[in-house]
Amino acid sequence: MLRRLAATALSAFCALSASPALADDPIYRFSPVNQWDINKTAAYWNPIIQYVSDKSGVKLQLKIGRTSADTTSYVLTQEVEFVFSNHLFSPERDALGWKVFGRRNAPALHGQLAVPADSGITRIEDLKGQEVAFAGPEAFVGYKVPSAYLQSKGIDVKAVFGGNQNAAIAQMFAGKAKAVGSNSMLIEGYANRENKKFRVLWTSEPYHDLALMASGRVPEKDLKAVASAFLGMHKDARGKEVLHKASQEVGLDADAYFIPASGADYAAYRKFYQSAPAGLR
Repeated sequence: MLRRLAATALSAFCALSASPALADDPIYRFSPVNQWDINKTAAYWNPIIQYVSDKSGVKLQLKIGRTSADTTSYVLTQEVEFVFSNHLFSPERDALGWKVFGRRNAPALHGQLAVPADSGITRIEDLKGQEVAFAGPEAFVGYKVPSAYLQSKGIDVKAVFGGNQNAAIAQMFAGKAKAVGSNSMLIEGYANRENKKFRVLWTSEPYHDLALMASGRVPEKDLKAVASAFLGMHKDARGKEVLHKASQEVGLDADAYFIPASGADYAAYRKFYQSAPAGLR
């Protein structure tokens, strides 16, 4: 009896091992920048990538780190194949060969420096020597752009990193920093979601929202299938519902969806690096 059970189990294992779905179908890791804390980031992205996996027939799996810098480190060490990021447009990272295929149809992002609406700080110059909270050193619109502006004006601040944008804003409202550096979409989303009011001291030039990108290691057929699923979500009843619910979780416009994009849409990012201070490149 034991021998028959063992033989049956071995046969079942061999059948599973030989299954094309298990043996041949790859699982691609998807790493979006931590725009919110881990729970909200997962609440936004997990339903979306489940839909994309189902629709495309290409399995995606969410892979995020504790902070946005941790998540970007996965990208730089080639541990992931798809990203939603704007951390890859410096000359050095541009050479890694990531391909832009989409972005959200969100309004342009602006780097901003903001304080609570009731703060006594009313001018950008008042930030000199003060603690300013940022998501992290990898945040392009929320850290590098505001920091470059502050440096250009000779305004030295004490950077405090929260690990993600939600945490940075919360630090400011908790009194651990006098101001926050962020992007306009996340400040607006936080204000709507948490019923908080800001005074914006400075706003940058516009930048496109983060890019959906694929590694050069992804076969063209899989990339096309994944891109088609992302870019067609808003035209499909189930996809539209997933987008609406995910957006509500994080305070985004309920009609936010994904549209086609290319590397040319990110020229403003590349232009920034041409004149950015050395420590921000």
